[in-house]
Amino acid sequence: MQPIRSDRFLLLVVFLAGIGTLGIEMVMPRLLAPFFGTSQPIWAVVIGMTLAYLAAGYWLGGRLADQQPDERRLYWLIAWAGLVCAVIPLVARPILQMAQLALRSVAAGGFLGALAVVVLLFAAPVTLLATVGPFAVRLRIKQAEAGIAAAGRTVGTISALSTLGSILGTFLTVLVLIPLLGTNTTLFLFAGFLVVLALIGLRDWRAALLLLAVVALFGAYRSVAVGVKSADCRGCQLLAESESDYTYIQVAEQTVEYNNGSVDMRRVLILNEGQAIHSLYRQKYEQTGDPLDLLTDGGPWDYFSVAPYLYANVQPKDVTSLALLGAAAGSIPKQFLALYGPSTVIDAVEIDAAISAFGRRYFAMEDQNPAFPNYTTYAQDARFWLATTNRTYDVIGMDAYHQPYIPFHLTTVEFFREVRAKLNPRGVAVVNAGRPASGDDRLVNALASTMRAVFPQVYILDTRFSNAILVGVNQPVGDGTANFSANQAALGQVIEREPHYRALWLVMQWAMTEGRFGPVREFTPAQARFTPFTDDLAPVETLIDGLILNEATRR
Repeated sequence: MQPIRSDRFLLLVVFLAGIGTLGIEMVMPRLLAPFFGTSQPIWAVVIGMTLAYLAAGYWLGGRLADQQPDERRLYWLIAWAGLVCAVIPLVARPILQMAQLALRSVAAGGFLGALAVVVLLFAAPVTLLATVGPFAVRLRIKQAEAGIAAAGRTVGTISALSTLGSILGTFLTVLVLIPLLGTNTTLFLFAGFLVVLALIGLRDWRAALLLLAVVALFGAYRSVAVGVKSADCRGCQLLAESESDYTYIQVAEQTVEYNNGSVDMRRVLILNEGQAIHSLYRQKYEQTGDPLDLLTDGGPWDYFSVAPYLYANVQPKDVTSLALLGAAAGSIPKQFLALYGPSTVIDAVEIDAAISAFGRRYFAMEDQNPAFPNYTTYAQDARFWLATTNRTYDVIGMDAYHQPYIPFHLTTVEFFREVRAKLNPRGVAVVNAGRPASGDDRLVNALASTMRAVFPQVYILDTRFSNAILVGVNQPVGDGTANFSANQAALGQVIEREPHYRALWLVMQWAMTEGRFGPVREFTPAQARFTPFTDDLAPVETLIDGLILNEATRR
């Protein structure tokens, strides 16, 4: 059978190929996110490699069209692009599993190698689709009566249609297909779509065989699909997973066995590449109601509630409000409510509403429980919410720093000025800052240096893990370390009659005696090694890349 040689059909093919090209590109970061995150460097790789594939495709399409300006050849290029697209979901999983192992051991070479391989999965379909534009230009010039005199108009029309298709493909994929179908099924949909488009143009039974191959590959994928990946934490069994508009979410059941033989059942929230736990809930608390049973053995969540005690003469009744930027599934608000009472004002900000929904379902998050009337969760960007709220707080906590990269706009002088403006007179700003197990404190120092440019004093509370909790005080506290110790001693006098404060006392004891890299201490201007980050210049990704490379070379 001869292909359809309609000028209008050729223009429609160009438009539809544009949809496929950008649709496939928008799937690429979704496939990478569970293993590499969604930071600017990852997007740079995705965009940069896509542009490289487009450049290669434009060159190849022009060469092939000049050699053989045959419409059938164009349709076969589209058909093979569709078939290759259908292979990606089947071969990506084992490669991504290797990437997961490489990232877990922080082996920079393996990390970068796996990332390159995953991105290269998309080289063939994007390159093949990029040949459509120059090929279509050659065909139209060949067929046009005006010939070369119509070249400018022909190129303009083809470019415009391809671009319009790309715009539609972008929004259709992001707003409709991925939310409804998921990442891999969207890839199969594009694969079938491209092969069907080629089949209509070719009217050749061999193209129908390619369509059957796509269907067979989809069937094979569905028969072996067991989720995106396993829960990446020790002693964990995957309980639930989902892709949201922002991230890949996992909830796992974790079994922790202590040296005394007791067993602790926990639920943990894991996001994207899985190299950090973002929320933790000890289910024992459901039976005991004891705040001690919410503590996470010295994890970063435990220390937010003790930050106000750097001021002199602070009592638990003085802490009445918390704003938490990056609330995840609600571990920190849960501790505040248990310690400071159900009427505590808590405004939690979590940009991803799907994470909050998981928190209510699996972590007993209380924000919609009438017993906790002043607890509200906002699904907004943290900085936008902070700029628009008219409330002030005793504690403003920041735990939106997802591994391995962190949002730059939550690390700057301008941001911390906004935070300070929303603090009560004796309020504190609390930041969870990660550091690698080796103790490399460059990120901690950079954030502390930036905070010290805004707050009169900054203190470091080292957790029992490798995290550092940075505390900026709204007004000078004098000797904050002495205040902290005195407040702990005073708290010890009341815990016999008010035993639920034992958890506070214990965390304060950890901060003074069991911080992994030292006891609670002031961060002085003389210790600052970094120029404070600003909205204009905040090289967070470069700093973290250096940490990753340093950890890799230590092995």
